[in-house]
Amino acid sequence: MAEDLDQDGGRPSPDALLEAARKERRGHLKIFLGAAPGVGKTYAMLEAAHLRWREGVDVVAGVVETHGRGETGVLLQGLAAVPTRTIDYRGKAFAEMDLDALLTRRPQLALVDELAHTNIPGSRHLKRHQDVEELLEAGIDVYTTLNIQHLESLNDIIAQIARVRVRETIPDRVLKDADDIELVDLPPHELIKRLKEGKVYVPERAQRAMSHFFAPGNLTALRELALRHVAERVDDQMLSFMRAHAISGPWPTRDRIMACLNDNPLMSRVVRTAQRMAERRKAPLLGVYVETSSHDRLSDAAKHRIRAALQMAEQAGAEVLTVPGEDVAAELIRLARARNVTLLVLGRSRPRWLWPFSRGAMLDTLIHGDSALDLHIITGSAEEKALPELPKASETLRGVRSWFEGWSWLGIPASLGGAAAATAAGTLLEPVIPAASVSLLYLLVVFFCSIKFGLGAALLAAVIAIGSYNFFFLPPLYTFTIDDPQNVVSLVVFLVVAILSSHLAGRVRNQARAARTREARTAALYEFSRKIAGAVKEDDVLWAVCHHVATILRVRTVVLMPGRSQELEIQAGYPPEDRLDEKSMAAAIRSWEYNEPAGWGTGTLPSSQWLFMPLRTAHTAIGVLGIQFSQPESGLAPEQRWLLDVVAGQAALAIERTQLFQDIEDARLAAETEKLRSALLSSISHDLRTPLSSIIGAVTSLINFGLRLDEKGRRDLQHTIREEAERLNRFIGNLLDMTRIESGAMQPKHEWVDLEDLITTAVTRLTSVLARHPVEFEIAPDLPLIHVDYILIEQVLVNLLENAAKYSPDDAVITLTAKTDAAVVMVEVIDQGVGIPKDKLEQVFDMFYRVKVGDRQIAGTGLGLCICRSIVQAHGGTIVADSPVRDDQGTRITVRFPLEPQPRALPEEVE
Repeated sequence: MAEDLDQDGGRPSPDALLEAARKERRGHLKIFLGAAPGVGKTYAMLEAAHLRWREGVDVVAGVVETHGRGETGVLLQGLAAVPTRTIDYRGKAFAEMDLDALLTRRPQLALVDELAHTNIPGSRHLKRHQDVEELLEAGIDVYTTLNIQHLESLNDIIAQIARVRVRETIPDRVLKDADDIELVDLPPHELIKRLKEGKVYVPERAQRAMSHFFAPGNLTALRELALRHVAERVDDQMLSFMRAHAISGPWPTRDRIMACLNDNPLMSRVVRTAQRMAERRKAPLLGVYVETSSHDRLSDAAKHRIRAALQMAEQAGAEVLTVPGEDVAAELIRLARARNVTLLVLGRSRPRWLWPFSRGAMLDTLIHGDSALDLHIITGSAEEKALPELPKASETLRGVRSWFEGWSWLGIPASLGGAAAATAAGTLLEPVIPAASVSLLYLLVVFFCSIKFGLGAALLAAVIAIGSYNFFFLPPLYTFTIDDPQNVVSLVVFLVVAILSSHLAGRVRNQARAARTREARTAALYEFSRKIAGAVKEDDVLWAVCHHVATILRVRTVVLMPGRSQELEIQAGYPPEDRLDEKSMAAAIRSWEYNEPAGWGTGTLPSSQWLFMPLRTAHTAIGVLGIQFSQPESGLAPEQRWLLDVVAGQAALAIERTQLFQDIEDARLAAETEKLRSALLSSISHDLRTPLSSIIGAVTSLINFGLRLDEKGRRDLQHTIREEAERLNRFIGNLLDMTRIESGAMQPKHEWVDLEDLITTAVTRLTSVLARHPVEFEIAPDLPLIHVDYILIEQVLVNLLENAAKYSPDDAVITLTAKTDAAVVMVEVIDQGVGIPKDKLEQVFDMFYRVKVGDRQIAGTGLGLCICRSIVQAHGGTIVADSPVRDDQGTRITVRFPLEPQPRALPEEVE
């Protein structure tokens, strides 16, 4: 662990030193923390500032809110202050702290009141605590004030307590990063007394506050929150101090309980006891398992007990840690000192078969050591103290084989060959070196066999080495007789050294193998996480889950999730699976409904051929993951079960993520659809009613008063009916065109068209619309023909001219130009309206968008320019808007068509 102390060397934690070095470069932050407004935080801050000022420290008030309290205002006298800056916002003037002036003044200590304050728009930072952070980075110390209800993590809790939602909050890291916290506390009755005396709020507001936020129960709860947070912060500071100064501890200022987990059958009692003790003492709980190199040699039952103990501790709310190491007691002491643990809860049951003294070694080390730790030992029951049953033959053989793990038949010739090589080398070197030094050559062979072929080969090599050394180098030579008693001692010492060294080498080999196993496990999980992290669709995640589980466990895999009928259905499988038999399906449903494993290898429906694991997150149930072994008798090892649990958890989160992504996308589409529907209904309701109302009014007048009207009156009404009907026709035509464009049904029918004829036709159609807008034409002579759909391009020109007339004042000139430019034919429609804002030039081509003129919006559907762009782009052209044109007004819409090679013979219609 990076945060641990190096207990052996007595060195401080590197992380603690780095944190201390980081804080040395910045200013120190002191927060005066209160449970509620009115407890005297600002007063206490100013008193502390006066003490520093009298010590010769340059103290400057950046911003201090007295709220009209006279005694607080008196303390401001004598202290230098930086004038606040005035910011205008919505017609009102607001005073804010002048951050730049403070940075320029650069005092040793700045006073900044109300840390959770939100700055007025126009300030450099959104929140005042960001201003404080900039001051700290500049090396300026800061005193500030804060109420406990402004912490972000407590927002919901405060809302439940006080029935008030606090809007101004700060991140918890601000309080965590403070160098000092001073609690400013008042009992609830004294605070209410100050409130009644008008020392907190004005009388009217004080009376309202006492019946709501400042109720005695609320103040008591807020006071407890403030006291608890200050205590936790002080505890963190104490731990940081211990790590930075290499203090081994523990310092029993606060109880911390550690449940020491292993394969002991008493682990369930250990976890429950530790949980009860932690709850009674309101203390943090740790669950620790020290994984030694012998972990892989444990039986399946022992591994299952360890895994169950870790899961139980996690469910009990403990922080679960798995620590690699060989000396269990030393690792527990080291971790306890690093975490300032005061109490260890352990279990001691009956000794194991053939190892009657091994179980007491760790306890003896903890009891008789100088760790200064309290121990709570759980002893076994009467049944557990009874004569233990002998282990199964398979477990006995496994224990014996574990000592020779990694044994290979190549170890026999390697041992023989190594001993022969050492003998030959010793014979050649005997004239040069003494005979006693030849034994080192044999010891080298023992080391080699231990590392390469395991402990069994090393023991064999040690026996062969002793025999060879005795036979060839100890007098009398070439016999196994030993004359000198000193040589007997030398051989015994050699054998012990060989065995111990081979054992140590074998342990290192086992540790390396365990590290490789953990690395392979981690790599498999990392690869799986990488696959599902890159998957966006649910099908991709399901396939990655099935493929990964099937590959690493060599099983058949399926994932079942609720379908449209809310019943479990196979959603993915590897290899692909269509259906399950009735027993397997019943096991899957059982796992889904009861959120527990079911099927093969469990106590629920074990006759099923499949094992099902629930896929569930903290929020909801996702589905079930099923596996089937090709050889069911092979079973599921504890490591495989652990890996399956981890993969199932990650898979559930990944599937939930894709579902949430799909829900967000559906919500976005629904919102867009609703937005379009509302815009369409708004446009239709206005643009249908307006012409229809005019038509109905004109027709009604003709029917009711036709005989009384003169010829001119009747003609005006008839013209109104025709104009409004044409307007309604254009509106419906736009809707139909937009529908055709959106459905992809609009296919241009290209033909060679004279652009000047198109312009004349479009202007003629809009005679009534353009009656009050003179149109100036600037058409270049000898315009080439364009290859377009005559009707669609005519509609484009009609929409552009109508748009120009709509947004131009009466009698304003509309200019229409047509010319060639490089390889394009260009048409421009220029009006003299108010123009379009620069940031809206592209948005005007969106569906249903209309530009506002002043405080009003011109009638229309907002489809005209959208239809124009779609038609022009279908012809391979472009359309853009430009504004202003001249004198800060006017809009130019430019349409460009590609200039194509002209036909050799003109069609008859053009001639």
